[in-house]
Amino acid sequence: MILEERPDGQGTGEDSPRQQNDGSIRKGHDSFVQNQPGQLHSHRARLHQQISKELRMRTGAENLYRATSNTWVRETVALELSYVNSNLQLLKEELAELSCNADVDQPEGESVTIPMIPLGLKETKELDWATPLKELISEHFGEDGASYETEIQELEDLRQATRTPSRDEVGLDLLAAYYSQLCFLDARFFSPARSPGLLFHWYDSLTGVPAQQRALAFEKGSVLFNIGALHTQIGARQDCSCTEGTSQAAEAFQRAAGAFRLLRENFSHAPSPDMSAASLSMLEQLMVAQAQECIFRGLLLRASATPDICPDQLQLAQEATQVATEYGLVHRAMAQPPVRDYLPASWTNLARVKAEHFCALAHYHAAMALCESTSAAKGELSRQEDIFQPSATCEPQGPTLPQHPEERRKLAKAHLKRAILGQEEALRLHTLCRVPRKVDLLQVVVTQALRRSLTKYSELEREDDFFEAMEAPDIQPKTHQAPEVSIPSLSQVKVTDFFHRLGPLSVFSTKNRWQLVGPVHMTRGEGGFGFTLRGDSPVLIAAVVPGGQAESAGLKEGDYIVSVNGQPCKWWKHVEVVTQLRSMGEEGVSLQVVSLLPGPEPRGTGPRRPALLWNQRECGFETPTPAHTRPWPILGWSRKNKQSKSGSHPDPCTNRNCITCP
Repeated sequence: MILEERPDGQGTGEDSPRQQNDGSIRKGHDSFVQNQPGQLHSHRARLHQQISKELRMRTGAENLYRATSNTWVRETVALELSYVNSNLQLLKEELAELSCNADVDQPEGESVTIPMIPLGLKETKELDWATPLKELISEHFGEDGASYETEIQELEDLRQATRTPSRDEVGLDLLAAYYSQLCFLDARFFSPARSPGLLFHWYDSLTGVPAQQRALAFEKGSVLFNIGALHTQIGARQDCSCTEGTSQAAEAFQRAAGAFRLLRENFSHAPSPDMSAASLSMLEQLMVAQAQECIFRGLLLRASATPDICPDQLQLAQEATQVATEYGLVHRAMAQPPVRDYLPASWTNLARVKAEHFCALAHYHAAMALCESTSAAKGELSRQEDIFQPSATCEPQGPTLPQHPEERRKLAKAHLKRAILGQEEALRLHTLCRVPRKVDLLQVVVTQALRRSLTKYSELEREDDFFEAMEAPDIQPKTHQAPEVSIPSLSQVKVTDFFHRLGPLSVFSTKNRWQLVGPVHMTRGEGGFGFTLRGDSPVLIAAVVPGGQAESAGLKEGDYIVSVNGQPCKWWKHVEVVTQLRSMGEEGVSLQVVSLLPGPEPRGTGPRRPALLWNQRECGFETPTPAHTRPWPILGWSRKNKQSKSGSHPDPCTNRNCITCP
């Protein structure tokens, strides 16, 4: 898309009508524009102004979309939102390129490559975490919610930063860190019985239509989608004129495919089209095809040093056919409903053009193998006959490659003819769709390929060629390096739970109900304090001696010690609590505990144990395993938990090292 410029030029670094009439001002302006920093500043200002304009248009369209119930009006507004969203994505992508000192106008030449399809990031509105989290901390956790303002502010700052991540590994780490924090929040604050009641608002990346839900899984899924989208932008910006750039681009697209697969397998009932199963499946196919294209580019760069070696050209022919096949599958997926109803038409057109272009490119390399092969490599032709697909007039194993030079020349001409026809068809299809960018790199690349094929065809053309009886066969698709879908490692970035002070997730979450007891003052009796401790973080009262000090103070088996003499000890080890209690003198100790309240009756039979102790390591000095440990559940949206139906509980503790405090 060619960016529109304001006619008045105010605030954009452009010439106003008055400046156009003033030669001296014009001259000074030109000298400023010629300065590179000034030119970048002027360009960046125009982009920011255009983005602000599009955002205002989106806000008005969104308000109308939500207010009206007329179907025709909603469809019209949805179409307008899709246009605005497309413009915003292009403007933000161009702004990101300016920030990285990237040149938007790629020069025409042999180094020009076909553009990839990067995805725009999903956008979201600001979210107020403070009010609902403070209320939940005060009501459910029994602590002063105002004392957690620092942690809440850190969470809000992190979310705000993820709205505009940098297009590099730093941006990916930022999104992964926020995703990990969402997993902590999910385990601590969200449960079927109690949740903060936040409303998460996100825009569809393909249509721009707003969607909102109260499920945290919507937030997690949107962040995971942006991780995949950011990988596509990183892959599309790699320099594919060198082998290192092609390998990095292929890796980025494979990781993007893994993110979309992970989202598709763990996400259902999507509220926006871009996260539906059909869209995610199509996006995964698209990323695999783009990774396959990058692999082909790397092979092409290595083979360009020796263009007269027949096996390399034949391998390139098969690799190009493989790329064409992948894009053919992508085009079919894009043309199927409901994806075709909201997918940009330029994407569908680009996939089809690429399928035609790489098919033509395969025939070009096959022709090069036939007409450029040296005498030493001619024997390789007989061992490469399986590259051609058998036809109705050929043997089942495929057509036989000719050994005579004249026959090879005629077959090369036939392949070049198919290459020319395919590239002309690619150019024709390309003209049917509006180009969304100022520089049409696709047309440049296909035109260069067509000229190259025509030049080679004219070299093989002879005046006595009156009959063209030979027909070029199809080429078998084959690749020596198939892309592997790579699931992104979301736990690679190490983060600390912002709300670590609330205590271990195994106990202190909204999934559990408890009652805060104390502080209770106790003195040492003849048998000590009268209870047995076990476990770490938090330490558990495993048993209470009948008639002892603990029973008199109202402590019960299964209580967790959370404070010793006013010191929070939710994260203390077993030995630390025991040492602190043994150091108490005749003045005694003041304890504060939480008593678990009974929950729903568990399934199955077995000894009655506190629900929080299931699946925990209760004995010794090991830290009890939280109810939700890594690997975190990726998403919990409309998925049934795969729980054991046996309902069995762990056996009672038999560890002889459990300590009874004196």
